[in-house]
Amino acid sequence: MRTAKFRIGQVVRHRIYPFRGVIFDVDPTFSNTEEWWDAIPEDVRPLRDQPFYHLLAENEETEYVAYVSEQNLEPDITGEPVRHPQVEEIFEEQTDGSYLPRSVEIH
Repeated sequence: MRTAKFRIGQVVRHRIYPFRGVIFDVDPTFSNTEEWWDAIPEDVRPLRDQPFYHLLAENEETEYVAYVSEQNLEPDITGEPVRHPQVEEIFEEQTDGSYLPRSVEIH
């Protein structure tokens, strides 16, 4: 089992495609549907045995949730806030541009 390179609340960007986002969950290995997996062109399909990250993502046009392999991510060093509408529900923005999960009350 590998240790995840990135952490929840970290802002990352895709190495190839023009989008970035904040990590809100991590799977130790691929844990999505076979349909999702098969939709990735074989020549760019990542390995399954690595961490996969759930992102509140954005590109120039829209915001969405993305599922990305560790090999396709790198830190985003812009310091710009992520504009995804769910960011404020889940995180508190820090002065360094990263995010901390908000406290959750248990009833």
